Amino acid sequence: MDIFSAAVMLFLIMDPLGNLPIFASILRHIDPKKRRKVLIRELLFALIIMLSFLYAGEAILNFLNLRSESVSIAGGIILFLIAIKMIFPSPGGVAGLAAGEEPFIVPMAIPLMAGPSILAALILLAHTDGNRMIDWTIALVSAWALSAFILMFYKLFTRILGEKGLTAVERLMGMVLVMISVQMLLDGISNYINTATP
Repeated sequence: MDIFSAAVMLFLIMDPLGNLPIFASILRHIDPKKRRKVLIRELLFALIIMLSFLYAGEAILNFLNLRSESVSIAGGIILFLIAIKMIFPSPGGVAGLAAGEEPFIVPMAIPLMAGPSILAALILLAHTDGNRMIDWTIALVSAWALSAFILMFYKLFTRILGEKGLTAVERLMGMVLVMISVQMLLDGISNYINTATP
């Protein structure tokens, strides 16, 4: 796999277009003057986490005696809880935060941007060809930069869709996220059973 192919794969897994309504829903509860600052901070957190998993993910899992399936199962549970709040919104919004309260790492950086799928993909890239870490770093930063650029213009999409349109898209994405989270949970359980059985 070359750098371009790896970057495209990572970009598709990050799914910035799918995350747009979720990010917009979370950010609209925050003071407008702080929104861009919070978004940039969370995007940088996501990049740091993804780089950490690229370079040390396998070592971290081994040190904690965790299997890669644990990442998938935990991520699936978190995404499921977020999806339920999207379909049945509460006063605190998707993130369950009070109005004006800023999200910190969860859920924007993890698991929306740096989700279990992207973390697993990064561990896999590093595991299969550890001699090309510079290539994988370039691919990751390129995919992150394009995703960040798209997410920075969430206001444009908010204006186009309007309040009701955004709510409709948010609930639709909630349904999609339920299916994705269940699939991640099932994949994690299935992989665990397959590797556990002799």
